Amino acid sequence: LKISNVLVLILVLLYMDASTEWPTHTVCKEDNLEIHYKSCDPQQDFAFSIDHCADVTTHTFNIRAAMVLRHNIKELYLKVDLIINGKTVLTYSETLCEPGHSKLVFCGKKKGEHLYYEGPVTLGIKEIPQGDYTIAARLTNEDHVTVACADFTVKNYLDY
Repeated sequence: LKISNVLVLILVLLYMDASTEWPTHTVCKEDNLEIHYKSCDPQQDFAFSIDHCADVTTHTFNIRAAMVLRHNIKELYLKVDLIINGKTVLTYSETLCEPGHSKLVFCGKKKGEHLYYEGPVTLGIKEIPQGDYTIAARLTNEDHVTVACADFTVKNYLDY
């Protein structure tokens, strides 16, 4: 009996090592709107949530995000791509942290520190586009190293 338990444990450990992708997390799933994400950083997953799915269609909504930093953040850059049918149709980039001008409270955090943000986010758009598409988001630091990245899958069938 003990040998079979050890065998199962070894198989589970081998399966975990063979897996190269993080699981897909559900941000929200209500009525005609679904949002899922998967970390695209092979070394780190992170936590992300919003208060209510319906709030995403408003101008500003509250989020929570958490992770342990693997790299320092003196400077932080955001790049977001909107991908439809495998083609990038829109790219947006913004500087979030730089010396003397920081937009976020966690600018200046060091490797190993916990990053936690809870608060409002404004998308700057009037409505979430209808359809089924991917939003690829990447945060990089001053050394062009990925701090965090994720692919968000959005399925929006709301009729505005």
